[in-house]
Amino acid sequence: QVQLVESGGGLVQAGGSLRLSCAASGRTFSSYSMGWFRQAPGKERDFVATISSNDGRTYYTDSVKGRFTISRDNAKNTVYLQMNSLKPEDTAVYYCAARNFPYGTMWVKDFGTWGQGTQVTVSS
Repeated sequence: QVQLVESGGGLVQAGGSLRLSCAASGRTFSSYSMGWFRQAPGKERDFVATISSNDGRTYYTDSVKGRFTISRDNAKNTVYLQMNSLKPEDTAVYYCAARNFPYGTMWVKDFGTWGQGTQVTVSS
């Protein structure tokens, strides 16, 4: 079982960039696929991106394609979300999640471990 801690959120103007980090504890991080989700006030938690455990395969929701990049460093037990060209509609709490399976999905129910979340606010 891994434990996850996100960091890197904050307030940024539209068009700006942020990089979120998710540090994982545990020696089995490399066997987990990882995902980023986000939740805006009054809305459900939505899928943003996922990366496989070992071959680097990634998948994104359409609204962030070309702007966001998910990556991981298994030596550092860390997954990242580089967010560029941010828009006000990207404002949300961003959550890191781990799935004990080589490939992630876009479904909240498939990820068994979650971080506490980090707030991202994009001003217009």
